Amino acid sequence: MITNKGKTFTGVVISDKGTNTLTVNLEYKYRHPKYKKILRKNKKIYSENNLGAAIGDTVCVVEVRPLSKTKRFSTKEIVKKAKTI
Repeated sequence: MITNKGKTFTGVVISDKGTNTLTVNLEYKYRHPKYKKILRKNKKIYSENNLGAAIGDTVCVVEVRPLSKTKRFSTKEIVKKAKTI
């Protein structure tokens, strides 16, 4: 049971090779304070794969207690499935 105590983020799964672990890429856009150009930043987080998401899926993850050394998130829902060929 996942509660909504922590923050939620939406990102794209870039790897599902770990045992019960997803690697999710979060992309942020921000404006440079001096030059006013819009830049992109990426952050890679590790999430528990409890819904069976695969590479290319867009997932919603929620903050939970530490599950391992690097895992701090759990998959809440699969927002969009990746297109399969």
